[in-house]
Amino acid sequence: MISKFLTRAAVATAALAAMAGAALALDISGAGATFPYPIYAKWAETYKKETGNGLNYQSIGSGGGIKQIKARTVTFGASDKPLKADELEAGGLIQWPQVIGGIVPVVNLDGVNPGDLALDGPTLAKIFLGQITSWDDAAIKKLNPKAKLAATPIVIVHRSDGSGTTFNFTNYLSKVSEEWKSKVGEESAVEWPAGIGAKGNEGVANNVSNTKGAIGYVEYAYAKQNKLTYAKMANAAGKVVAPGLDSFQAAAASADWAKSPGFYQIITNEPGAKSWPIAAATFILLPKDSKDEAAASEALRFFGWAFDKGAKQAEELDYIPMPKPVVDLIKKSWTAVKGADGKPLAR
Repeated sequence: MISKFLTRAAVATAALAAMAGAALALDISGAGATFPYPIYAKWAETYKKETGNGLNYQSIGSGGGIKQIKARTVTFGASDKPLKADELEAGGLIQWPQVIGGIVPVVNLDGVNPGDLALDGPTLAKIFLGQITSWDDAAIKKLNPKAKLAATPIVIVHRSDGSGTTFNFTNYLSKVSEEWKSKVGEESAVEWPAGIGAKGNEGVANNVSNTKGAIGYVEYAYAKQNKLTYAKMANAAGKVVAPGLDSFQAAAASADWAKSPGFYQIITNEPGAKSWPIAAATFILLPKDSKDEAAASEALRFFGWAFDKGAKQAEELDYIPMPKPVVDLIKKSWTAVKGADGKPLAR
């Protein structure tokens, strides 16, 4: 009888402990850039195992993330297009770079493997302007004299949503092509001269993988995960480089984060023989005065954990972790996030 009672008590105690653990678990919400989704998803999985706290991240594009954080419908927003200091101030937000990655042209061509094809900025601009319409065009052949390129029509795939990936891609094209700069320009959403739209890095990757002759642009992790054929690029130094950790790191090397208000930095077309020309940082946006102090505090703990323990996972997905001196600057900036008592939430 006593043993039965003890067994029931043990079961009840275990159930109460499970309920208490569930009650203590705290999920945070975020929305925005698709560019960093692979690493945020990986970090969230590991963090959940370690802490019991989860991350609900909506990979909806940078434009959507900026709108949601300004409306305070999520704990944090994420964008590959950084906001300038005056916009941050107007929105009551702080901003910091979380990781650095690379945007790569991806193609679907028979007999062409990853890295076989080389492009340069002016040729890429003419393709997306709709001026180069076939893969056997003389400009492409000049860059690839040994490649067997058929007269396959080029199918352009671009983003249909407000996108930080698009912002950095069009920023790069504006730097290397005066015609692109004057006709299209740089923004998270532009009037595309040609092509079909797809939502998110996921949508562009899917469309390219299913369309012969297609070309699009995605964050490098999506190219690798979807086994897409990426092109090498000629950089600002005139050197043809492949995407990867080394070339992304080289592009990021000249960024001076300490002298950038709100950590605003664009790192496309950077100097250096090894630099990948379409590198980009991805940013977190957090309110200075969150309505949900517990969620804001947990968000800071999560991103602090990611800086401290998530570097290896970032590198495995070909993202560049922020250097420690920059992380130290970022963590100091978190003191701007205050609770109702006026004290910093990051303690």
